[in-house]
Amino acid sequence: MANDHVVLRFSEVTFNFGDTKPILEAASFSVRNGNRIALMGQNGAGKSTLFKLILGEYKPKEGGIFKTPNDASVGVAKQVMPADQMDVTVRDWFASTFADRGMDVPYNLDKRISDVLNAVNLKTDITKTLRQHSGGQQARLLLAYSLIQDPDILLLDEPTNNLDQEGIEHLTGFLMMYEKTVIVISHDADFLNSFTDGVLYLDVHTHKVEQYVGNYYNVVTEITERVERDRAQNARAEAEIRRKKEQAEVFAHKGGKLRSVAKRMREAAEEAEESMVEERVEDKTIREFAIPAQTFDAFFNGKILDLPKVGIIKNGEGVTKEVHIVLRKDMHMLLAGPNGIGKSTLLERIYNGTAEDMVLGEGVRVGYYRQDFSTLDFEQTGFSSLMDVMYERDEQHLRSIASGFLLDGRVLSTQIKYMSEGQKGLLSFARLVLMKPGLLVLDEPTNHINFRHLPVIAQALDKYQGAMIMVSHIPDFISQIRIDTTVDLSLL
Repeated sequence: MANDHVVLRFSEVTFNFGDTKPILEAASFSVRNGNRIALMGQNGAGKSTLFKLILGEYKPKEGGIFKTPNDASVGVAKQVMPADQMDVTVRDWFASTFADRGMDVPYNLDKRISDVLNAVNLKTDITKTLRQHSGGQQARLLLAYSLIQDPDILLLDEPTNNLDQEGIEHLTGFLMMYEKTVIVISHDADFLNSFTDGVLYLDVHTHKVEQYVGNYYNVVTEITERVERDRAQNARAEAEIRRKKEQAEVFAHKGGKLRSVAKRMREAAEEAEESMVEERVEDKTIREFAIPAQTFDAFFNGKILDLPKVGIIKNGEGVTKEVHIVLRKDMHMLLAGPNGIGKSTLLERIYNGTAEDMVLGEGVRVGYYRQDFSTLDFEQTGFSSLMDVMYERDEQHLRSIASGFLLDGRVLSTQIKYMSEGQKGLLSFARLVLMKPGLLVLDEPTNHINFRHLPVIAQALDKYQGAMIMVSHIPDFISQIRIDTTVDLSLL
């Protein structure tokens, strides 16, 4: 439980990238020992940047960041595995956390690894490489990597991404019992509401951090009510300002002593303007959109994908199972099964055309939403990435589609490696719209996406008229999309 010990404090912290991208301006807040805090804010507001400030990877331009005690440790579970360490063994990867902190690798490293893997409910061979683990298994490894440090402050960045329902429930239970401080970035509202006792809201417009006490849903309600009160107060003030200005104009034209009355009226209007409160500009939601399906000529035989068999992992061994899947236009398939059974591997092999005995219809364009965005060229700008996949090149149309996904000119001119994970996700959906694919392959398409956008995305997928294969562990999202057939790999 939280106590009077403040473990983390930001005091008038200002931080920006260059001169054009402010993140924090004189931001102040404090977090007490044992707090379980949700960090909220729009995509691109700087939530991950705030984590790097806590870690000391970034230094504030002004103000101070204080931990109590001064040597309080900070552990972080990042969103994705480091690309340059994918061929490192699990054991060596865990050992590196101690080396990175200038500490000797403990003599009982294997025992400590076993303990943290048990905490995240993962059984694996620690001599396997990170690459040999599924997306869900990697998500658990990322959490375990932060836990092995036994940190005073635990930072979790989208920890439910790629986790199946069992994994989410296990993580929730673990966090409810965790006795130290936790700060979580997540777009999973139900997950946040299950264990948080406070919220830090990073406002992308004011660059301040607002602090609230209460569970997630209560805080969201409080913010909504505050917005409504501010708007009502400003509406009353604006009406009063108009009335006083109109009166001032009338008295000013009458001349004589009434001019002084007009002056007082103008001054009263100015005071009313100063009394207006700054309204929160709430998170924008992406525009409704459609993913156009590829059109085929009259000679197309109708089969977009023929998949006679699939490879899966059973009891740690690779096996091949017959499935006889045939997807035609306007067919939606859900691929189900627990983490580690081979769902993401199968989707990747379908995209690459290497799945066993598969036949892809001639000329079919495949649109692939990969959970780690590794199909994107991170050196490209957003604009170049969209132009590369655009079926019919039209810059004006490209910018219009991008705008609907909240990708303005500044974001489009930014290299993808500098975008937030949420912006990469929206860029990926914009690519699918411009590509006009005949087959959609979607691997956890809710990852990193603000929950406000999910109903809009679900509606677009529901109406998609091409063939679609999707993996998702979010039941509410799946329920909004027409699914014609489900293949559960665990039942094969």
